[in-house]
Amino acid sequence: MYAIVEISGKQFKVEKKQKLFVNRIDAEEGKKVSFDSVLMFSDGNKLSIGNPAVSGVKVDAKVLKHLKSDKVIVFKKKRRKGYKVKNGHRQLITQIEINDIVSGGSKKSSTAKKEVKKDSAKTSVKENKQDLSKLSVAELKKIASEKGMSGVSSMKKADLIKKLS
Repeated sequence: MYAIVEISGKQFKVEKKQKLFVNRIDAEEGKKVSFDSVLMFSDGNKLSIGNPAVSGVKVDAKVLKHLKSDKVIVFKKKRRKGYKVKNGHRQLITQIEINDIVSGGSKKSSTAKKEVKKDSAKTSVKENKQDLSKLSVAELKKIASEKGMSGVSSMKKADLIKKLS
């Protein structure tokens, strides 16, 4: 069982009982942290890919210690000018251990999400005509084409709202 999880802007492939170094996390040593942005999850025979994240799956980890990484030397030089600058820094990192990968439920398919969006757009138009300004241009064009209106492809948002209300 493994998961690809996003931790402080970077993606990591993690497994249970794995130790890894990540950018500094705001948690005390010994505390447990949980990461909800799981991009992909595999339990051995089933693979779930998120859009953008897999719902119902989270990764639990424990902060082992905070430390600094190896020194990175930044050296700049312009030849024949007498210009040399040497700088360096040590990145702040955190060592964590993955305790568990918890899969609570199943992932909704992308088609189901699209159907829910379509239904919510239709009901919102029926309930309040003032909510048309909250919809995107693509949704307004789709509603107009469903009503049988012609020439909606070249209309702007304000024109579509006038035509629909």
